[in-house]
Amino acid sequence: MAEFIASHGGLILTAVLVIVLLCIIGSGYVKAPPDKAFIISGIGKKARVVIGKASIKVPFLERLDKLDLSLMPVDVKTASAVPTADYINISVDGVVNVKVSLSPDGIELAQQNFLNKDRAYIVAVAREVLEGNMREIVGTMELREMVSNRQKFADKVKENAAPDLANMGLDIVSFNVQNFTDSQGVIDNLGIDNISKIQKDASIARANADRDVAVARAEANKQANDAKVAADLEIAMKNNDLAIKQAELKKISDVKQAEADAAYKIQEEEQRKQIEITTANANIARQEKEVELETQKIAIQERRLDAEVKKQAEARKFEQQQQADAFLYTKQRQAEAKKFEDIQAAEADLAVKQREADAAFYMAEQDAKAQRAKAEAAKYAAEQEAEGIRAKGIAEAEAVKAKALAEAEGLDKKAEAMQKMQEAAILQMYFEKLPEIAKAVAEPLTNVDSITMYGEGNSAKLIGEITQSTSQISSGLLDGMGISLKDLLNSVLTGKAIATGMKSAEEEKKAPGNVMIVHNNDGETTVEES
Repeated sequence: MAEFIASHGGLILTAVLVIVLLCIIGSGYVKAPPDKAFIISGIGKKARVVIGKASIKVPFLERLDKLDLSLMPVDVKTASAVPTADYINISVDGVVNVKVSLSPDGIELAQQNFLNKDRAYIVAVAREVLEGNMREIVGTMELREMVSNRQKFADKVKENAAPDLANMGLDIVSFNVQNFTDSQGVIDNLGIDNISKIQKDASIARANADRDVAVARAEANKQANDAKVAADLEIAMKNNDLAIKQAELKKISDVKQAEADAAYKIQEEEQRKQIEITTANANIARQEKEVELETQKIAIQERRLDAEVKKQAEARKFEQQQQADAFLYTKQRQAEAKKFEDIQAAEADLAVKQREADAAFYMAEQDAKAQRAKAEAAKYAAEQEAEGIRAKGIAEAEAVKAKALAEAEGLDKKAEAMQKMQEAAILQMYFEKLPEIAKAVAEPLTNVDSITMYGEGNSAKLIGEITQSTSQISSGLLDGMGISLKDLLNSVLTGKAIATGMKSAEEEKKAPGNVMIVHNNDGETTVEES
C-alpha cells in the first residue's frame, strides 16, 4: 500500500485537487429564474446582473443577492379628502401595478434602494410616492373633468409619478382609478343635469305623441261629422218629399176633416175638461204627498231627537247605576267587616264563657271529690261501728247464741239500710247538681246577643257540643266519686246494695243485667232489666 502511494502519489494529489476544484466551481454555479434578478458582486467595479440564465459566482470572492422582478399591485387611497381645482373635497381610490425596471440604470438604482428588501417594503415606498402625486393631480383638475374622464386623470398621475419612481428603479405598469367619493354628494348631483335633460326629452316626446293623437282624433271627428251632415241632408230631403206628399194627401182629407171638426171640438172640450179635472186631482195628490213627506221628516226628526235624548238618559242611568253599585259594594264590604268583627267578638266572649264554664266544672268536680271523701269516711265509720258491734255480738254469742244471732241479723239489716241511705243520698246529690252543671255550661250563651252560623249542620253541632259538655261534666263527677250511675240506680230500684267503685272482674260477671229507665208520654217512669 505504501509502495502504491509512493509510486502514484502525484496522480492521487492531482485527482484530489481536481475534485476539490470541481466542488468549488459547483458551489459557485447559479441559475436565475425569469422573475428574479441575481446580483453577483465582489470582483470588478460593476456588479453582474443575471436574469433567466445561469452564471458562475467565484466562491469566497463574490456574493449573490436577489431582487424581485415580479409585478407588485399597490392600493393607493388618499388618507383624507383632497380639494380639487374647483375647491370640492374628494377622496380617490386607485390601484397601481409597479415592478423593478429592467433597464441597466433602473436595475442599478433598484439595487441601491431595494436589494434584499421584501415586497411589502417596496409596495409601501411606492404607495407613498403615488399617493403624493395623486393628491397633486387632484388639486390641478376640476371634479367634473376627473369624473367624466378618469383615464386622463390616471395618465396625469402616471406621468407625474413616473420620474419619481424611476429614480428608485421602479416602473409604473398600469394605473386604474376605482372610485371618486365626496361627503357632500356633489358627484351624485352631477348627474341631475343629465337626468333633467332626459326627463325633458321624454316630456317633449310625450307631448308630441299627445299632439299627434289629438290631431288624429280631430281628423276622425271631422270625417265623422261630414258623414253625419251628409246623412242629415239626405234625411231632410227625404222628409221634404214626405211633407209634399203629406200636403197633397191633406188636401184630400181636409173635406172630411172639416166634417169631423165639430165633433172634434166637442170631443176636445170634453178632453180638456177631463184634463183639468185630472190635473187638479194630481195637484191635490201632490200636495198631499208633500204634506205626508213633511210629516215623515218631522217624525224622523222627532225619532232622532228622541234617540239622542234616550242615549243621554241611558248614559246618565248607566253612570248612576255604576255609582250605586260602587256604593252598594262599599256598604257590603263594610257590613262584612262589621259582621266579621262581631263574629270575632262573639267568639272571644264564647271563649271567655267557656273558660268560666271550665272553672265551674272544676269547682263542681272538686265538690264531688269532697262529697265522695265524706261518703267514704261515713262508710268507714259505719263499717267500724258494725265491726265493733259484731265483735261484741260474737263475745256475747258464746253466752247466748240465739240472742247473738238475732242481734247479728239486726245489725246486718241496719248496715244494709245505712248503705242504701248513703247511695240514695249520693244519687240525690247527683240529680240536684245536674241542673246546676247544665246551667253553668249554657250560661255563657246567655250573654251572646246573636250567633250567625255559616255552613250546614252548625246549629246541631253547637247543641251536640253543649250536650256533650254536660255529659262529660256529669260523667267526670261520678267518676271522681267512684260511682257507676247504672249500678247505683240498679241498687236503689232493685233493693240490692253494691260496693261503689270496688267490684272485681268476677263480681261484674255475676252482676245483674243492665237497667234501662223508660219515660213514657204520661210522665210515668218504668225500669226494665236487659
